[in-house]
Amino acid sequence: MKKVTVFFVVSALLCGGILTAIATEWPQWRGPNRDGVSDEVGILTEWSASDPKELWRIPLGEGFSGISVAEGRIYTMFSEEDDEFVVCLDATDGREIWRFRSDKNYFEHQGGNGPRTTPSIDGDLLFTISAYGKLYALNTANGQEVWSHDLQRKFGSKMPKWGYSISPLVDGELLIVEIGGSGERSIAAFNKNTGDVIWSSHKDKLGYSSPIAVTVKGIRQLIFLTGTTAVSVSPTDGTIYWQYPWRTDYDINAATPVFIPPDKVLISSGYDSGAVVLQIRVFVSPDDDRSTAEQISDNRATIRINEVWKSRRLKNQFSSSVLQGNYLYGYDNSILKCIEADTGEEQWRHRGFGNGTVVLADGHLILLSDRGKLALAEATPEGYTEKASTQVLSGLCWTVPTLAGGKLYVRNETEMVCLDMTGKP
Repeated sequence: MKKVTVFFVVSALLCGGILTAIATEWPQWRGPNRDGVSDEVGILTEWSASDPKELWRIPLGEGFSGISVAEGRIYTMFSEEDDEFVVCLDATDGREIWRFRSDKNYFEHQGGNGPRTTPSIDGDLLFTISAYGKLYALNTANGQEVWSHDLQRKFGSKMPKWGYSISPLVDGELLIVEIGGSGERSIAAFNKNTGDVIWSSHKDKLGYSSPIAVTVKGIRQLIFLTGTTAVSVSPTDGTIYWQYPWRTDYDINAATPVFIPPDKVLISSGYDSGAVVLQIRVFVSPDDDRSTAEQISDNRATIRINEVWKSRRLKNQFSSSVLQGNYLYGYDNSILKCIEADTGEEQWRHRGFGNGTVVLADGHLILLSDRGKLALAEATPEGYTEKASTQVLSGLCWTVPTLAGGKLYVRNETEMVCLDMTGKP
């Protein structure tokens, strides 16, 4: 079983005609905007035999949790013997600052052992979920528990076959989580500071995909890919805006939806399901001069969706795609592809990364194969153009890379590596 369960606030200095990367952060699943895209510039694009330079390498236990970076600290999860942990490391040298035991170890012989969730960092709070469904808010300074919920016991959540994999989303003062609770409690919003339930919504079994927050024509929406449905809800009260049935074999909806501005969203999954691009359409009353949001809240406006295209050319089994311009770059099972976002037409394909992962930075795809090959390729629809590659890890590598402050962080099931992507001495 292959699953797993990723906007930079960045600026660049123009000095002597050379763009130089400066410190950025990657505080949650798929980066600050949850899209796998970095605004960091000046990354190293010409690699010598010793590039990218290894800054440090540390042992790390099993698990597929992504790596979050904020204020010079690294946060991730791993398992060791019979226990699961959240860990905080110093980004300079990988030194452990604190660890918190989050649960017993999750053993799974098909996909792999250990936690799946990527911690979300918001100021002095860290939010994460254990593989058995314990939702935590921890103090980022020392790892002490602020509040917690057992999703199975408190909400009647049924544990997915391959463990809880959803990464929590912070939206303003709310912590948004797909909890898979009983009744109309598939999705819930918590007060991020206290853990109090603000609202719950939707009825569906739990999936493996993490939610995103988007704004279309002034309407803020939380978009989920739950066990069997793509669904959009209001962050204010959980009101369902629209739903789209999306069934996948083994109920493995794992890849994160990708927003295609200004009003479209990509949904994709593996097991021969494929992909669909949906357009979100907002209809307002022509004789009402209030804002769209006000009309929506008063049931004077409606939100609908329509299929732009649907195809089996892009099957994101668990690795989410990235968008640059009008082109999507992602994995059709084990084949890397470029797909035109508006039409679904395939532009090119390339093999060699297995069930790998991808992020986008500085006009380039940063690719990590499922066996530890790191590569840099131009993000262009003209064809696959590899600039450089090197072997950085061995064994199974299903965790998406993290790029922060000119450093690339990658991990497998036994260790984590920090690489210099600036090329500076």
